[in-house]
Amino acid sequence: MSTAKKQYKRITVKSLVEMKANKEKISMLTAYDYTMASIVDGAGVDVILVGDSAANTMAGHETTLPITLDQMIYHASSVIRAINRSLVVVDLPFGSYQSDPKEALRSAIRIMKESGGHAVKLEGGKEIKESIKRILKAGIPVMGHLGLTPQSIYKFGTYTVRAKEEEEAEKLKADAKMLERIGCFAVVLEKVPAKLAKEVAESISIPVIGIGAGNGVDGQVLVIHDMLGMTHEFNPRFLRRYLDLHTEMTNAFKAYHKDVKSGDFPNENEQY
Repeated sequence: MSTAKKQYKRITVKSLVEMKANKEKISMLTAYDYTMASIVDGAGVDVILVGDSAANTMAGHETTLPITLDQMIYHASSVIRAINRSLVVVDLPFGSYQSDPKEALRSAIRIMKESGGHAVKLEGGKEIKESIKRILKAGIPVMGHLGLTPQSIYKFGTYTVRAKEEEEAEKLKADAKMLERIGCFAVVLEKVPAKLAKEVAESISIPVIGIGAGNGVDGQVLVIHDMLGMTHEFNPRFLRRYLDLHTEMTNAFKAYHKDVKSGDFPNENEQY
């Protein structure tokens, strides 16, 4: 069991590398708005990911693909205003970096300038190497993302575990080393076998953050709506629900509705 080796007043990309070196696990959660981010930051979570999963959790889309760069900047700006300690990483959305390194740089610059985010995250390995290099050369920290890459869902056709076959596993390992070599400060591994994820984490010096990648990596990330139990139809093996807010909130809304209908709310102490 790891214990904190150092107290950080503010988490930076350097802090995360130090945590890995000190064998201190890294905590990461998504957030998309000021109020939620303020609570997450106050709880001491190391990294807040302003994920393109906002397309699902905030807008109700089936995939992450529809969310725009402008929308990501809006969510990231809201989160940044709440932060005192956490490192804020912002997803570059689908279509903003894949085809053209110059477009990738423009997108990353907009994220940093207009939202105040601390770093960006991109999905993919060798295919987007030039885009990542262009962003890094501008001094913008980059977190990689390998394994299941939701922006490529129509290519894979499923959200199943990735890199179970040797060829794909070898490519993932090579991509992780490439991301380290060109200067990424961390890598997310999503839905890959635990044994493979542990091997990757041990083979590179930068932190590996897992989601559905076992406990042999350097940290964990979950979507906040999932771990709070606000969503209830999503039940992957890797998800631990720390609350059942779907039930709690439903009961609260029903009670409010009943009290308004009956005239019980507001009572004499709740009016001027």
